[in-house]
This record gives sequence, C-alpha cells and structure tokens, in this order.
Amino acid sequence: MIKKNQILNRNNQKPIVFDTFFNKTEKQKPLVVFCHGYKGFKDWGCWNLMAEAFMNANLFFVKFNFSHNGGTIENPIDFPDLNAFAENNYTKELDDLDAILNYFLANDYEYKNEININNIVVIGHSRGGGIAIIKSAEDARIKKLITFASVSDFSKRTSTIGDLEEWKKLGVKYVLNGRTKQQMPHNYQFYKDFKANEERLNIEKSEKSLQIKHLIIHAKNDKSIKYNEAEMLHNWSKHSELFPIENSDHVFSTKHPWLNSTMPKELKQVVDKSINFINN
Repeated sequence: MIKKNQILNRNNQKPIVFDTFFNKTEKQKPLVVFCHGYKGFKDWGCWNLMAEAFMNANLFFVKFNFSHNGGTIENPIDFPDLNAFAENNYTKELDDLDAILNYFLANDYEYKNEININNIVVIGHSRGGGIAIIKSAEDARIKKLITFASVSDFSKRTSTIGDLEEWKKLGVKYVLNGRTKQQMPHNYQFYKDFKANEERLNIEKSEKSLQIKHLIIHAKNDKSIKYNEAEMLHNWSKHSELFPIENSDHVFSTKHPWLNSTMPKELKQVVDKSINFINN
C-alpha cells in the first residue's frame, strides 16, 4: 500500500507532507523513517524506488518533507516557498522528526497494527543524517540508526557560509541551487538558533552517547561530504558499522529527476545493506 502526500497538521506550526509505503498484512513490522537532506525533498530522485524496496522487504517505510524545506502541500516537489526555506533551522527539523514519530506511534493511528512500536529505525541522508543522529541520541524509542552520506559537524557548516557580520547586517544570505538555479535564502535566525542550541546540535557529542547500533553508509568518492566525515562518526561510536560504497557520489549515482524504473546499482547496494541491517 502506497499513500502519497498525506498531511500532518499541527497547532500553530506548518504542516508536514508525508508518504507511507507498506504491505497491509495485519502483522507488525519495523517502522523506518527517512529524513531527506539539505535542498532535498521526499520525492527527490530515486527516493520513491527506494521506498518501494523497503516496502517489498515488508518494512513500514515513511518519508516526509521537513516543514520548512521550501515545498508546499500543493507542490511538495522542489522549492515554491522560499520564505519557508529561509526560516528553516536544525531545531525545526528535530521537532518535525519528533512529530512524525509521535504520529505513527500514537494509539489512534489508523494502521497501528502494522507497526512494531519496539522496532523503530531512523534513516537520514546528508544533513538529514545529522538530524537523525541527534534525535536518535535523544529519543529512546529509536532502536537502530542508519545514515547515508551524513554530515559530522553542523558548526562549520553554519558559521562559515559567507560573512557573519554581513549576514547579521542584511538579515539574509543566499546559496545558489545548481539544479533549479534558485537563490535559496537563509535568514539570520538560522545562525542565532544554532548558537542558542549549540550544545544540543553537537553531532560528535550525540554520536558518542549513542547506545544503539548505527550503520554508516558513505561513498568513498563523495565530493559534497568527504568520506573522512563517515570515518569520524565511526570512530566516535561504540556501536557503529562503516559501509563504504566504491566509485559513487553523494547521492549514490542517482539524480533528479530519475527517469529509469530501477535504482542504480550503487543505491541498490545501500538499500540492500540497510534492509539486512534492520532485519538482523
């Protein structure tokens, strides 16, 4: 059963658009929640094919758009709402992931009989990997963690983009989206929120405190986030496994839009390894 573009409404907060992929069997299965990365969205590239693979492995797979990723309810693909994008930050994304978990683990969820509430897995790609690591360190409901090409440090990515004084003065800075050619705005609130929550947003600290298994998947030739960041995560963790992908890139040889009916072999490697990790 595939249910696309469902809406999670919240009081005084932006709604979250999400998809579910699962086989309706009345048998409880692991809940797997996927967090997209920076300038990403739930329908990017091969993520739908990936979701179908998890479903076919009899897992309950959920992917969602972070509420301020720049998508809308009407158009959850790409970035029609740059005002929302400008107001995004790490703590909003952590709140969004918490809201998704709360929704699916609630007693009144429509398909609660399909979910094993004691077998919760979070997957994060790129920046979403950092969010997944921090949330997994905070939330005892999460039993396994998988990261795809994850960042290892939010600090350097927050404070070194452009000139801080100019950012503060202007209130906004822009980053070019190479694919859509949009100038993506970041309001200064992003930096202020990071500084106000800097201890919580320390990925190294979170990784070192993890008490659950962590599968770290990273392409050795990733030019966006270097492989040594995966090695750092692995070195910080007591319970991690590092799985390198040869001859690939930050998105495991995919692109957007993806017009083929099958995943590239590199992403299939990632998905097969993830499913095996969840089931064992």
